[in-house]
Amino acid sequence: MSKKNEIIHKGKVLEMTPDFTSVQIMVSSACASCHAKTLCGMSEEEEKVIMLPTDPYATYNVGDEVDVCTKMSMGLKAAWISYVIPLMILMAMILILTSSGVNELISALSSIGGVGLYYFIIWLFREKLQNEFVFYIRNNY
Repeated sequence: MSKKNEIIHKGKVLEMTPDFTSVQIMVSSACASCHAKTLCGMSEEEEKVIMLPTDPYATYNVGDEVDVCTKMSMGLKAAWISYVIPLMILMAMILILTSSGVNELISALSSIGGVGLYYFIIWLFREKLQNEFVFYIRNNY
């Protein structure tokens, strides 16, 4: 697969079991690579440990530097599920409720409740979504 169609994070293998491989990745915001980040204090760099199914034919070991990859389409799907759809729900509910004469406070609270209900439904389907978002490990050569 072309690297252009992938989202890649550098990581380090922490632990390997027959079922799962733990990989530590550094997640950084766009300003983490800025030359003035030490002066600004706004850079966000965070270590995360993710669990991936162990590949029985893996050629990496504990301590190896690897790439954790997923398809670009998975990143776009995640952005839609977590940001775009809730924003559309929020805006639609606010516009519909305020245009139908409902008090602004009630329409705002109802809209927030609608987004909360959406996230609750996403939480209920978390196992199904977890199976759809597939990550894989590639050795750093």
